[in-house]
Amino acid sequence: MADPATYRPASGSIPEAPGVYKFRDATGRVVYVGKAKSLRSRLNSYFADLSGLHPRTRQMVTTAASVEWTVVSTEVEALQLEYNWIKEFDPRFNVRYRDDKSYPVLAVTLHEEFPRLHVYRGPRRRGVRYFGPYAHAWAIRETLDLLLRVFPARTCSAGVFRRHAQIGRPCLLGYIDKCSAPCVGNVTADEHRAIVEDFCDFLAGRTDVMVRRLEREMAAASEELEFERAARLRDDLGALRRAMEKQAVVLGDGTDADVVSFAHDELEAAVQIFHVRGGRVRGQRGWVIDKVEEMDVAALVEQFLSQFYAEQADLAAETPTDGSPVPREVLVPALPADAESMEQWLSTLRGSRVRLRVPQRGDKRQLADTVTRNAEEAFAQHKLRRAGDLTARSAALAELQEHLGLDTAPLRIECVDISHLGGTDVVASLVVFEDGVPRKSEYKRFALREAATEGDVAGIAEVVRRRFARYLREADTGATADAQAEAGGLDPETGRPRKFAYPPNLLVVDGAGPQATAAADVLAELGVTDVAVVGLAKRLEEVWLPADPDPVILPRTSDALYLLQRVRDEAHRFAVRYQRQKRSKRVRTSALDGIPGLGQTRRTALIKHFGSVKKLRQASTAEIAAVPGIGERTAEAVRAALAGDTGEQGGESH
Repeated sequence: MADPATYRPASGSIPEAPGVYKFRDATGRVVYVGKAKSLRSRLNSYFADLSGLHPRTRQMVTTAASVEWTVVSTEVEALQLEYNWIKEFDPRFNVRYRDDKSYPVLAVTLHEEFPRLHVYRGPRRRGVRYFGPYAHAWAIRETLDLLLRVFPARTCSAGVFRRHAQIGRPCLLGYIDKCSAPCVGNVTADEHRAIVEDFCDFLAGRTDVMVRRLEREMAAASEELEFERAARLRDDLGALRRAMEKQAVVLGDGTDADVVSFAHDELEAAVQIFHVRGGRVRGQRGWVIDKVEEMDVAALVEQFLSQFYAEQADLAAETPTDGSPVPREVLVPALPADAESMEQWLSTLRGSRVRLRVPQRGDKRQLADTVTRNAEEAFAQHKLRRAGDLTARSAALAELQEHLGLDTAPLRIECVDISHLGGTDVVASLVVFEDGVPRKSEYKRFALREAATEGDVAGIAEVVRRRFARYLREADTGATADAQAEAGGLDPETGRPRKFAYPPNLLVVDGAGPQATAAADVLAELGVTDVAVVGLAKRLEEVWLPADPDPVILPRTSDALYLLQRVRDEAHRFAVRYQRQKRSKRVRTSALDGIPGLGQTRRTALIKHFGSVKKLRQASTAEIAAVPGIGERTAEAVRAALAGDTGEQGGESH
């Protein structure tokens, strides 16, 4: 734990101008980024009496080992620089209001020949259009079920689509007219894309145009005495109206706005945002965050707006869609300190004027109250779930420090696990936990080479050697401390965080004494002396220290043992997943191994074209030769090899 007084800059050396500042830890890693109208006033506040600081601020300044700043001209420049640094360095004490897997969206894969509608969670991809987010996946499926009778677009996966194209029969949705069945040629690619574009127009808010068109078609069908078609169009209209009713009109003037509200206490804050487009609520999402500093509602608003809309603008740049991610109006519970600069910055992101307002009366005030109630409810639910969680994590880290005799609590834990099937496809995983929670962006996986046939002990040794040899190279022990701090854990060539830049406080290996000893021997060989090592044996959940004849027995009900089990189980899950991926790639084409002229690329092309080795075995030489890249001689070799290989693959075992 660092004493902030050891790195406090002289007060007179800090400018009174606006700017952005960075706190770094002893390794040079950026742990916090902030901005201020007066750098001197803000930075001096961090070096007050520790007992008077906000708990998270106290933790941040004692974790840090240095502070630096950059002076800017305007508040708008400070907003942009702060966001860029947070995005670049991903500091552990900063909040990121990033889109993640928490909220499902309705995705439309416009980049495919036959676009697909499906529920999706995860990072945005280029060429895909997204609608939402929705509070629940079932809400998307319910909306789809209503609209598919009007817009019968494809919803099946690529595998199902190919399978039905091969057998020449549509799936159930094709038979009940909830899919236009492009897989069997019922519609052309252009006709199917027109259906999908109409679907996108409807969800984008152009509902009146669609309803009026169906009404005209229904009237025309009635006049021409096509009563069955008129009845079908009437039912389609009913489905559209039911879907529209689910998006209740909340602002009758067709307003485009985001409505933001908060619920908070000294340590945490919950934020909820409703996205209103064309007067209808199109999406809703929320987060619960830790407060690093003492913040009132106005400060929370400023932090949220600067982080959220900058993130949304970046996403829009990566996956262009109609319209701007910033609406014409943002309704907030309190204006930030420099509301004019914030409006100017948001207007720059949108490309036209953006208004920042506190609603006082009428429909907008009622909607803001609704959003506030949602934030308060989400915060109350979070408190109920989290009350025991924070206590348990802190207790687990303290117990580990005590039982293992560590100098400090192991705030960063890494775990290594080996996975294989009968000695083949040997792989390893390395997972990272910080403050008792997974940090999935830093997970690593290894395909083992040297120790593939020598057992788990050799595998553990190989992974530890590769991981820490890379760490030593990236740390560059010959570099000066100033150079390391300037790098801040970033690759100077790419500007991205280096993969092995930070060592753990505790390294856990899956296994008993031999595995722990092997890992410790490698660390000693490399000269790494500040990383503790333990092994966790599955049979009796014993904790083994290197070269100790007897294990450490943690109480079965202890939080420390539970944390070690979570870390070990996560490493096991990640390793098994990677091992299965490698095995599936090998097994899919194993029957084609050794065929002259057939490399990996051609094997993959054959399997992709026919769907399986079984289908390929049934194909004629001419059909095989018709696959791009496969000539007649190669096709004859494939036919001859498969004709002599009629055995079945054995089953899996884990």
